[in-house]
Order: sequence, then structure tokens, then C-alpha cells
Amino acid sequence: MLLSEIAGVSRAVAGTSARLAKIETLAGALRAAGPLEVPIAVAYLSGDLPQRQIGVGWAALRDGFAPADVSTLTLSDVNSGFDAIGAVSGKGSAAARKALVGELFGRATADEQRFLVGLLSGELRQGALEGVMTEAVARAASVPVAEVRRAMMLRGSLGAVAAAALSGGSEALAAFGLEVGRPVRPMLAASAPTIDEALAKAGEPAAVEWKLDGIRIQAHLSGGTVRLFTGRWTTSQPGCPRWFPCWRGCPSRPRCSTAS
Repeated sequence: MLLSEIAGVSRAVAGTSARLAKIETLAGALRAAGPLEVPIAVAYLSGDLPQRQIGVGWAALRDGFAPADVSTLTLSDVNSGFDAIGAVSGKGSAAARKALVGELFGRATADEQRFLVGLLSGELRQGALEGVMTEAVARAASVPVAEVRRAMMLRGSLGAVAAAALSGGSEALAAFGLEVGRPVRPMLAASAPTIDEALAKAGEPAAVEWKLDGIRIQAHLSGGTVRLFTGRWTTSQPGCPRWFPCWRGCPSRPRCSTAS
């Protein structure tokens, strides 16, 4: 899929405030991207990089670049270019990174350059928040949005979930499960006017737990190794040494647990 197509979709989505129109436009782009490139499309249209950070700031972009006349860059081309830029390190890395940025931008048209600058600077404002993108994935793959949300909770990557949905539909989404070492995203609570209605919605039997203030973490145990994850799905071991003995004494079979 050409980068120019994603840049066009980004403009179209930013140009409408209608949620359903955004979802339809995004879904069409995700279908066109296909299972191989859809993780990249999901990331770019969400204003993110699959690599998260590649060490490129405004200083490397502010002087601009001579644009290409014809659109030839694909999503895979750009993603490979970002991989190469992010892998640069050591002495002379700043100059090497700037050269790679110039090479990549030199292959982009003026419209594509504007999109890439917005992407790298975090300034894309297109209204494709996670909730909208989740519904777009479901629409693109013709699967229930609840299945996409469940898979997203367990996998943590909407791009990976989108690839599975487009390639294998509901069956592929159902294959996602708990995996030790991969944090589970939190489930947002829903409300109900009464206890009876809440129980009817949840189904019985149901359990109730008190909500406690404090730090919520996930503990992942495997082979004597303990990894703790915060609510932002990042490891928190350095700041939480006092918690490790609590879980190291547990049976050694792989498991996940949560605590507040």
C-alpha cells in the first residue's frame, strides 16, 4: 500500500467529525492494506509508530527536504526506513540518523512529507482514537467489535489484532489468550442503575470486589522469574523491590495475577 493512500485517508478522517464516516473511511483503508501491512496502517492512522521511538526530533526535520515528484513509497518501505533509523547508535549516530532521514524523506512527495512530519512530531490530529480504530478493525474484517476488544485486551497491540482479524476472522481472534510475560490491558468498568440490573448484565454467578486506592500491578511468574507491569503495561521492577518476595514464594508454574 502506498504511503500517499494513508496520507489521503488521514486527511479525510481529520476532515470529518462524523464518527461513522471516520470508521467507514478507516475500515476501507485497513481492508486495502491487507494482513501484512495493516499493523503499520493501524499505527500510522492512530498517529503512532510501531517502533514507538526512533530518535528523530524536530531538529532533524525543521530544514525540510526536496520532495519527490511521484509517489512510490509503500508502508513497508517507510517502516523499514524507520527500523534502520531507530537502529543507529554509537559514535556518529546523529549524523548517520540525519542522513537516513534525508534519504527517506527524499523519496516522499510533498504531501507524504507533511504526513511523515506530523507522524514523527506527534502532531497528527485526525480523530482516529483507539475506540474509533477498534470499530474500524471490526468493520474491515466483518467481525463483532466485542471480539476485537477482547483480543486487544489480551494481545495489547491493535495492529496485531487487526492482522489476525483480516486473515482469520473470528477464529483467529478467539485464539488470543493469556500469555505470561505479556501484560493484559485493563478492562473498563460499565455502570448499571441498580444491583439487579448489574447482575443481569454480568450474568450469574458473579463476584464483587472492593475497589482499592493504590498502585495496580500485574505479576507474571515463570521459571522463578517475576515481572511486574503497571497499568501502562510497562515493567516496574526497579521501583517495587519489596513486592518480589511475595510472588517468588508462589508455585513456580507460569501464572499471571493482579494486585493493588
